[in-house]
Amino acid sequence: MPRLSVWFVRASLIYLLLGFTFGAFILAEKGISHYPPVWNLFSIHMEFLLVGWFVQLTMGVAFWILPRFSTGSPRGGVKLIWISFGLINLGILFSVMRLWFPAAMLFGRAAEAGAGIVFAVGLWRRVKPHGV
Repeated sequence: MPRLSVWFVRASLIYLLLGFTFGAFILAEKGISHYPPVWNLFSIHMEFLLVGWFVQLTMGVAFWILPRFSTGSPRGGVKLIWISFGLINLGILFSVMRLWFPAAMLFGRAAEAGAGIVFAVGLWRRVKPHGV
């Protein structure tokens, strides 16, 4: 597995753990109501599981599995993919900070969208018909 895929997958597993932890707090509050503000963690729980875990895992596996070039570096330039990795994690961080700084949500979502665009541009040349 390429180093960059390892970073994506490991980061996604950390977000999975964090998402499950916040989900457990929310579930415990639902069963034994003792601290209602714990429901404020729901948006963080969803951010960690949907973007942090699911999207990053998908990006890491896609980078690993998509066809390789037959000449030169097998995956081509990885600079854009590294930028995508940084943007998506920065976007998650800012999206989570919306509880304290509501304006951070806009920057977070923009960074996450930018990460998807940069990732697609970085992999575009590797997507081609079989045998070409």
